Amino acid sequence: MDYRERYGIWMKNVPQDDPLRPRLEAMASDENDMAERFSQDMVFGTAGLRGITGAGTNCMNFYTVGRATRGIRDYILAAGEEAVRKGVIIAHDPRHFSKEFSRLAACILARAGITVYTFPDMRPTPELACLIRVKKTVSGINITASHNPPEYNGYKVYWDDGCQVSAEVADGMMRSIEKLDYFTDCDIDYSEYDDLIKAGKITLLGEAEDRLYLDMVESIAIHEGDELDLSIPIVYTPLNGAGSIPFSMMMKERGFTNFRIVEQQKDRDPDFTTVGYPNPEDPKAFRLSEQLGHEIDAELLMATDPDSDRFAIELMGDDGEYVPLNGNQTGYLLVNYILEGHRAAGTLPENGAMVKSIVTSSLSEEIASAYGVKMFEALTGFKNICGRIPYIEEHGYSYLFGYEESVGYAACPDIRDKDGISAGMMVAEAAAYYRKQGKTLFQVLSELGARYGYYSEAEPNLVLKGIPGAQRIKRMMDSVRSNLPMDRVVGKCMDGKDTAGLAGSGAQWSSVAGINVTKIIDYSEGYEDIPASNVLRFFLENGSWFAVRPSGTEPKIKFYFYSKQDTPEKAEEINGMIKDAVLERIGAVE
Repeated sequence: MDYRERYGIWMKNVPQDDPLRPRLEAMASDENDMAERFSQDMVFGTAGLRGITGAGTNCMNFYTVGRATRGIRDYILAAGEEAVRKGVIIAHDPRHFSKEFSRLAACILARAGITVYTFPDMRPTPELACLIRVKKTVSGINITASHNPPEYNGYKVYWDDGCQVSAEVADGMMRSIEKLDYFTDCDIDYSEYDDLIKAGKITLLGEAEDRLYLDMVESIAIHEGDELDLSIPIVYTPLNGAGSIPFSMMMKERGFTNFRIVEQQKDRDPDFTTVGYPNPEDPKAFRLSEQLGHEIDAELLMATDPDSDRFAIELMGDDGEYVPLNGNQTGYLLVNYILEGHRAAGTLPENGAMVKSIVTSSLSEEIASAYGVKMFEALTGFKNICGRIPYIEEHGYSYLFGYEESVGYAACPDIRDKDGISAGMMVAEAAAYYRKQGKTLFQVLSELGARYGYYSEAEPNLVLKGIPGAQRIKRMMDSVRSNLPMDRVVGKCMDGKDTAGLAGSGAQWSSVAGINVTKIIDYSEGYEDIPASNVLRFFLENGSWFAVRPSGTEPKIKFYFYSKQDTPEKAEEINGMIKDAVLERIGAVE
């Protein structure tokens, strides 16, 4: 069925009084818009469904959310009575339609007899992940588009381990969803929501569950009281999202006396008026935080995204200006503080373990090794990073921390997703700990460079929207793979292959910027104990490395560049040279 046929079905079935109707009718004279919105159904990516809100099979609306929920309903019903009894927790972020979509999902599941728990208002994504394990539900759903622009919304799905659904579960859910169309047995009515609560078929969660989550976050503290300078001036912004109340409560309960929140970004705003793109990874998101920071001479600025799973910081530099840290740099500080803090407290376990993604800097591995802690690797996404925790514990290790470069951190072993609240607590604690010793986090970061070598990190990406963009991204990845020196490629794609006759082939990628490529890992069929993923990782003879992969949730091809040298300037120069050469080569693919 092509996009025109899909469009025709929607034109026939969407009622005249539906708010989507005007946009549908306008598409009749806009072929490109019609193709973008009806070319495909949304599919589960790295973290469930995500798309622009509006009309179409490739967009977030009551029909696509209803169909997805009915498919998940059928998947849970097929799992048996125990799964139905355990039920589902549903949460939502501050975005347009998030509350309405969450209520629709709750009604669809409750009407089928599935136990449903939900919240009266927005809650952090990590609180949902925490409560799935606490309440022992079979699944969880969060209506959120995380850090995306305001026109987006999304649908994250979790399973009983508190992690985002594995590929196996996601595939099973998709099979259930694909059996359904959008209009047969259509269910987009959530008017019974309050009646279902009164009937006991939907249970509202509230302060007691918030307390359980915060207690879990605060339980991972390493130092407190007189070991910390709790007068350190700190500014925080929730970027008009779900972190506002829990983050403020946590900081107050930890005893921080000079903590301020950005007032303009404290309350819900689905348009994110003061920031536009509510991604804490983008330094522009800190504009108002910097203004307040200068007023109170804050040493540390912190931000979470609208669903409070991502977390980023800026530090006061030696010149009195704020310096934005990327996800790797914040990770260095957290890895170092957790290990140094536990050693100072006498609580560092003998068999400690941490996890980083395969596209995250190697410096954290060096820091961990210096403390006798093993660093495991995983694919990107916290269903993979936190999915390592059971293996770690079963093999006699004690999990201490997991993270990836895209400002995601998991500091608590019982919260199986990235958590901006717990990451914020640990960074604030680290800042107060070092301040007590007369140091700033900015100085600690410089000390790490002097001790382990200076790393330069760059994470550019190419945004290529729509069907043409997706096709070009595929051509880019295909072009790289078809021009590799195969005698240097490792991965399950090469298992059993004789590379003796392949030496010298793929000359285009045998060197980059005049530097010899010594090894290439192709994860397309997996590598060692890491599952298959569309990622290529290149290692150069000077110790630099880079990786390339398509995004699973956004219209991007993503790049990761790392170089280590004995001065920051040299590292920056070499990394920039490699980055420019790679982007020029791949960007030439039309």
